[in-house]
Amino acid sequence: MLRYLTAGESHGPALTTIVEGFPSGVTLDAEFINFELKRRQGGYGRGKRQTLETDRIIVESGTYHNVTTGGPITIRLVNNDAKLERLQEPSSPRGGHIDLAGSINYQTGIRQVLERASARETALRVAVGALARVLLRELDIHVFGYVSELGGIAAPPLSFDQAVRDASPVYTLNPEADAKIVAAIDAAKETGDTLGGIMEAIVTGCPIGLGSHAQWDRKLDARLALAVMSIQAVKGVEIGLGIEAAKRPGSKVMDPIRYEPSDPNDRRFGFRRPTNNAGGIEGGTSNGEPIVVRASKKPISTLANRGPSVNMITKEASPAAYERSDVCAVPAASVIVENVVAFEIASAIVEKYVGTSVSAIKAAMAAMHELNREHLATAYRNEKLPT
Repeated sequence: MLRYLTAGESHGPALTTIVEGFPSGVTLDAEFINFELKRRQGGYGRGKRQTLETDRIIVESGTYHNVTTGGPITIRLVNNDAKLERLQEPSSPRGGHIDLAGSINYQTGIRQVLERASARETALRVAVGALARVLLRELDIHVFGYVSELGGIAAPPLSFDQAVRDASPVYTLNPEADAKIVAAIDAAKETGDTLGGIMEAIVTGCPIGLGSHAQWDRKLDARLALAVMSIQAVKGVEIGLGIEAAKRPGSKVMDPIRYEPSDPNDRRFGFRRPTNNAGGIEGGTSNGEPIVVRASKKPISTLANRGPSVNMITKEASPAAYERSDVCAVPAASVIVENVVAFEIASAIVEKYVGTSVSAIKAAMAAMHELNREHLATAYRNEKLPT
């Protein structure tokens, strides 16, 4: 099992994660992981906090000469803006945040809750996801994320060129929409408001058979939905067509299947679909098509012009407390979505192709591929098969 835990507070001394079950033999690409962390800190609309932090991983266990050993990997991120003990207790909870419910649930002050609930924690999840992507690269599986809508302005991809996304101030694949989006973010800032949006992640190269239909908690789409829904401020997750599928007749939703003779190494065994409305997952199992995950992020509920709330001491009406925040964190959230999706795919790979080393996983994948080829070549020639 590939899994991880995170620990730390937004303004505490550091954030720490321990990754368990990561296979041995993978060269740890710290430069790539740090690049992903830098992307998470970027994007137009981010606040002052991102200028104070320079996230770079410190690996404290689980590698030898920069190669993973199979033991638990400990990663730490130092908080340059560590000042937890000096911060005041907010007197009025913010609507849309954990402040009130968390304070009651844990019987603590608001500060103790919001520091852990902060999206600062997602820096670790990006680091872990980027580590998983280093493993996936070894298996020729790739994950790509981008922003498809922001502030109600659609930005459908005009290409899937990484250079286009990385050049965009808001991480879209549509340069024509960028100027409108930037203007909308500026307008929101002027009025003390915030903006949300939609992010997408696409996984290519996945073999058929990740996940399972056999039990509810083994379904790949369910696992992806849980991972993405757990990201702060994400309020909706879709696979493939998602909600749009409910608006169409079945004939416009199902994906036809055709067969074309293919290379023996083809991970889809020659089966093709002209459409991918299912988003690469059928019955909780990857079907060889690109896996498409979409997430909707609400606008951040910390507003510069505040919002109505109640003073926790007097119980009288009071403006909500203000914590330093972003006008828009949708571009950053697209990086988080991309990397939590990558981790779940890597976890499903390690689960299916059981192996303590990357070479063992590669061997198991190759063996399974040959078994599937043999199955397809022989199983459906039996004339007694039921129709």
